[in-house]
Amino acid sequence: MDQLVNLVSQKAGISQDQARMAVNAVLDFLKQKLPAPVAAEVDSLLQGGTPDLSKGLGGLFGH
Repeated sequence: MDQLVNLVSQKAGISQDQARMAVNAVLDFLKQKLPAPVAAEVDSLLQGGTPDLSKGLGGLFGH
């Protein structure tokens, strides 16, 4: 998540704290809108894990 915060901070020209708040707001919004398995994979990715999106996206592609 730190990489994303840094990117937002640099691109938007805002402080790290402001960027972290913005990133958290967007992620919270997305996680509310995404299916639960996909939202969990987003959390895993942001914590440095490797997401298995087939869990949440399988139904979208007929698997």
